[in-house]
Order: sequence, then structure tokens, then C-alpha cells
Amino acid sequence: MCGRYSLTTPLDALRSLFDFESLLNLPPRYNIAPTQEAAVVRTSDVGGRELAMLRWGLIPSWSKEASMGAKLINARSETVAEKPSFREAFRSRRCLIPADGFYEWRMEEGRKQPFRIGMKGGIPFAFAGLWEQWTAKAASTGIAEGESVETFTILTTPANDKLRPIHARMPVILAPETFDPWLDAANDPHSLLSLLGPYPVAPMAFYRVGTAVNNVRNDDPSCIAPLTAIAG
Repeated sequence: MCGRYSLTTPLDALRSLFDFESLLNLPPRYNIAPTQEAAVVRTSDVGGRELAMLRWGLIPSWSKEASMGAKLINARSETVAEKPSFREAFRSRRCLIPADGFYEWRMEEGRKQPFRIGMKGGIPFAFAGLWEQWTAKAASTGIAEGESVETFTILTTPANDKLRPIHARMPVILAPETFDPWLDAANDPHSLLSLLGPYPVAPMAFYRVGTAVNNVRNDDPSCIAPLTAIAG
């Protein structure tokens, strides 16, 4: 499961990696949590890539309630092609979720210890994601009747050897050379399943952080401050 992540990388560096067009102001985020808005890269209506702000927690187009999104922050890569909640989005609404770290918790001495996980050197990367547009047929959870909301989910896969001692699963991380095939809606989605395995161990690193990240109201540099040396 991936339930928190960070994106503190400057916009120019993200634009260089993801090759998108955007006029958005993107302040650093240290503790992105479900149901919040976050940056997503997807194919625009006129071609090319765009950066958009979507709500984290996918609401299927057929859902009667917006609250369903809070339960669908992750999609298991093993079942994404068949599960009704995700299969339509997997077919044609795939996206990239920029990040530069994510958090997982492990029990240590009777309490949950948070870890920040990412790439060596703190470089940004992309989660594999799906997005959906949902229109309220009636007023629902602060959304007016007829209002449309765009939402996303993050795909997960079994953890690699480095991360397995912390958590059994990890988000799917896509290498830059796979961005184009992942985003191309014309591709057969089943041909993309091979991209959804664990990310290689060698480029990744993690370290313990303090408990500030436990509270979704905390969204400042204290969330990413190391308690221990980074483990390569």
C-alpha cells in the first residue's frame, strides 16, 4: 500500500523529466495524503503531456457516491485489468504521478516507525497511475449535483528485496523510457502488465523519519528530515 508521499522537486526539474506543458504553480509537498489534490501527468486533449491537479482516490464513473474514492487510493497491479473499479481506466486513462519519496511504516519496539523511501540522491520519479472523471448525479460529500471531479489511484506491486522488510508491497515505479508506452491510450493494456513489477533495488534508498508525517495536517520539511543515515 502507498498511503503518503512527497513531491518537493522544483517545477523546472519536473518539466525536464516529464516533458509536460503547464502554467500551474506547484509548491513543495512533504506529506501528500489521500483525498487531497496532487499533481498528475497525463496525455492532453491536443496531444503531448499536461500537468493537472487531481484528487487522490479514484471514483469509478459508475459509482453513486464520491466517498468510494477514499477506499481506492491504490490498485493492485495483479488484478487491475479485471477489477471493475479500475479496468476501464486501465484501458485508456493511464497517468504518471510525480514523486520524490513515499512513506511506509514498520513496527519497531512496539510502535510504528515511519520510513521515507525514494531514489538515491533524492531524484524525482513516477508512480504508475490511473485517472477517472466522475460526475455527481446528486449532491454527494460536498460535491454539487452535476459537478465533475477528476481523481487518480496509484498502482502497487509486491515489494522488492530491499523494501520487503519494511512492507510487503510498494508502489509501481516506472522508468522514464516507459513513460510513452504507459501514457499511450492506443496501446493494448495487457501488453503493459510487464511494466508493473517491483522496481530494481540498486537505485533505491530509504531512511527513518520522525512522527510528524503521521498527521496529515503536517506538510513541512520536518516530515522528510532524516532520523538516521540513508540506507543505500
